Amino acid sequence: MIDLNNESGVRVDEQRLVQLAIFALAELRIHPQAELSILLVDETTMADYHRRFMNLPGPTDVLSFPMDELRPPSDDDEPPLGLLGDIVLCPTITAAQAAENGRTPEGEADYLLVHGLLHLLGFDHAEPEEHAVMFGLNDRLVAAWEASRASA
Repeated sequence: MIDLNNESGVRVDEQRLVQLAIFALAELRIHPQAELSILLVDETTMADYHRRFMNLPGPTDVLSFPMDELRPPSDDDEPPLGLLGDIVLCPTITAAQAAENGRTPEGEADYLLVHGLLHLLGFDHAEPEEHAVMFGLNDRLVAAWEASRASA
């Protein structure tokens, strides 16, 4: 189950984000009834969260708050069911940085939603090897999402 709340004051294609989350979770073989919360916030709220939870100043684009520490299953395992956690996105920040990343504002939001989802699933990018794995998977999931939408 995916719950999306837009408290950002910005118009966002909420259905697109929910559909992307459903797509990415299916690709990662997470149980379709696993619970995910997506919260869209303004820059002031994001700056507060960033300071409070990461001890860093100013707003950021995405934060993830894992709950049950679900992980993608191996080929022989059943898809895990539980609480994935919360992803917090700041649409004004994602839109502002989209061009520098060579993406549209929607494309940047897509990329960062998947990025946040991967963090919920235990992926990280602190070390070079982890960075390569996480960003490679992020790129593959977004490319598969875009291809599925183009063929629809």
